[in-house]
Amino acid sequence: MTHLWVRAEQRPNEERVGLTPEGAAALVRAGIRVTVERSSVRAIPIDGYVAAGCEIVAENLWPEAPRDAIIFGLKELPEDGTPLVHKHIMFGHAYKGQPAGRELLKRFKAGGGTLYDLEYLVDESGRRVAAFGYWAGFAGAAVALKCWAAQQRGTIAGPVAKYPGTGALIADLQRELGDAARPAAIVIGALGRVGTGASDLCSQMGVAVTKWDMAETASGGPFPQVLQHEIFLNCILARPGCPVFVPASAKTDARRLTVIGDIACDPTSDFSPIKVYDRATDWDAPALRVAENPPLDVTAIDNLPSLLPVESSEDYAAQLLPSLLTLRDLGAGVWGRAKVEYDRHIATV
Repeated sequence: MTHLWVRAEQRPNEERVGLTPEGAAALVRAGIRVTVERSSVRAIPIDGYVAAGCEIVAENLWPEAPRDAIIFGLKELPEDGTPLVHKHIMFGHAYKGQPAGRELLKRFKAGGGTLYDLEYLVDESGRRVAAFGYWAGFAGAAVALKCWAAQQRGTIAGPVAKYPGTGALIADLQRELGDAARPAAIVIGALGRVGTGASDLCSQMGVAVTKWDMAETASGGPFPQVLQHEIFLNCILARPGCPVFVPASAKTDARRLTVIGDIACDPTSDFSPIKVYDRATDWDAPALRVAENPPLDVTAIDNLPSLLPVESSEDYAAQLLPSLLTLRDLGAGVWGRAKVEYDRHIATV
């Protein structure tokens, strides 16, 4: 029997889950065994999984799961160097030259496990079957506006925290921005999921948005227009051939730009389109100041949808469920394509 083991997330400030109780019930009805770890932080309570017919086990027990169990989580595993013997479904961030990703692949190779990277679950046309993109864009734009508001007060943005829903987030932003004139923002990747979420948040806050996508960036740059907006929101993934939107010289160039929201958040990739910073930020310190007079702050949090953990979990889980229902055949469809991608990269380790 196919066995899906939903692990508790072990990363700080991560309350999302990729399977709701309703989805778990659908898997159980389809004859898939579902085990769910208890979690001290998960935004969706365990009671619903009990009612769905799942087996409930202790938090962080996944290393002891049966060898044939498929371990399902979202974010990183503890970086303890142990070999990984199971099949894992997760965001690995391991295929773009990231140093931590390279170490993760070494662990899979040592243990004989397999990574089914959620970012590489794609349909026949190459489009991802499920993504948190909309909520990453929505939350990322909100954090960028928080950074801008802090600059207007002569400070740097302080810690951010989760919200029970979008209404609470919007109300909080309205309080921070008050009656101040709104900045101008440019969104690159505006037609995608991430860019749509970022643009929607800006529109709700009365921020004028310049929307760019492939047509506007086809020249390959340079793009001095980016520096003429107070806020730049990067909503495209770093990949080979990606143009540079913010060169290193932007720190000293004449500019109106004071906040960069790198929502795609790939600072350690060789293909990063933003060359003024080299590390992600986090919930405790969301802004990294890279220049002064005028200030230039970069915000690059890599689990932004967790600011809205319930809404983002429910949306993502609904997108992913049809693929989870095909888990019996890991050699075909989205799982087969993800395995080909994994094999291609593990061969280089």
